Amino acid sequence: MLYRIFTSESPAEGHPDKVCDAVSDAVLDAFLSQDKNAHVACETCATTGMAVVMGEITANANVDVQAVARKTILDIGYDSDEKGFNANTCSILTTLDRQSPDINMGVSESIESRAGTGDRFDVVGAGDQGMMFGFACSETPELMPAPICYAHKLTRRLSEVRKSGLLPFVYPDGKAQITLTYGESAPEFCNSVVVSTQHSAEVSAETLRDAIMEEVVKKAIPPELISPKTEFFINPTGRFVIGGPMGDTGLTGRKIIADTYGGYIKHGGGAFSGKDPTKVDRSAAYMARYAAKNVVAAGLADACEISVAYAIGVARPLMLTANSFGTGKLSDEKLSALVSEVFDFRPAAIIENLGLKAPIYHSVSSFGHFGRNELSLPWEKTDCAEKLASLVR
Repeated sequence: MLYRIFTSESPAEGHPDKVCDAVSDAVLDAFLSQDKNAHVACETCATTGMAVVMGEITANANVDVQAVARKTILDIGYDSDEKGFNANTCSILTTLDRQSPDINMGVSESIESRAGTGDRFDVVGAGDQGMMFGFACSETPELMPAPICYAHKLTRRLSEVRKSGLLPFVYPDGKAQITLTYGESAPEFCNSVVVSTQHSAEVSAETLRDAIMEEVVKKAIPPELISPKTEFFINPTGRFVIGGPMGDTGLTGRKIIADTYGGYIKHGGGAFSGKDPTKVDRSAAYMARYAAKNVVAAGLADACEISVAYAIGVARPLMLTANSFGTGKLSDEKLSALVSEVFDFRPAAIIENLGLKAPIYHSVSSFGHFGRNELSLPWEKTDCAEKLASLVR
């Protein structure tokens, strides 16, 4: 437990920023499906009646980017003018160039490789400089902080009731937020729940609130966390008909806190969506989560934060440390050494060991990149836990 009271939020998949994340990751997956070595840095911007897909891509592939973007928007649920954004009629503009040769030079041949040192994992240099963080804790079965875990459950449930037709008046845009108070070692009760969802113009505010309370809040939040003191705010403005990119311009990479740990720990300088795994903003953050989760799964700490940093064009990280926040079975110094021994944080090793050249990224563009046990993601495995425990023994 790092906090006494904490709040996290989750945007729905139809939130304008998440629409853009989804398009960028769908484009990435489309290129990786044809060329597993594609270098992709794809950004999307969406506003009333249009989306712009832009970035730098070098790949041996022929992808209809407009078709990919249109299908992604349609799958989210923006299929009519009534919802404020229509995948069938909106304009899709593309402006794509090749990856900068200056960046490519450092990625394709690291400083270690040019010096003639190291092994095959030293060949690929980091695609950018920066610092990344990974985290795991024992608060939930997903080994995630409880606030972001439950916030994502709320928005996933919003999607389920909408797409199944259970609540046909619910539209794609929305957000959820939860505040939890902690007891001695776990969340004790829920202070407040906030759910704001786009809806049809015909449904009354009372009908909407009752339905969201019964079919979303009560289905996503365990009853033992609800107390007489819990406050519920469902569409607190009273009306949310205009939504999606018509209501607010969207942009890739603006929901990075919801993508990771809900603000519970630090976040690095970069976003994830639209980036191929040579971009350590993404791949190293996944590896840091993988390492942290295995540490907690091994019983070596109740909470673990992994910090790593890189220089562009350099394979080996400049920093790799572990912080157990006083919950570790061994010192943070020894834990850091253990993580360095078991997990290889060079980009080529991360990509190979986690299988990151596969087109798996669109699936995590909404509802968080971590704690997604239903997706069997490689960075969510705990296959190193026994090795860590045995080394300590």
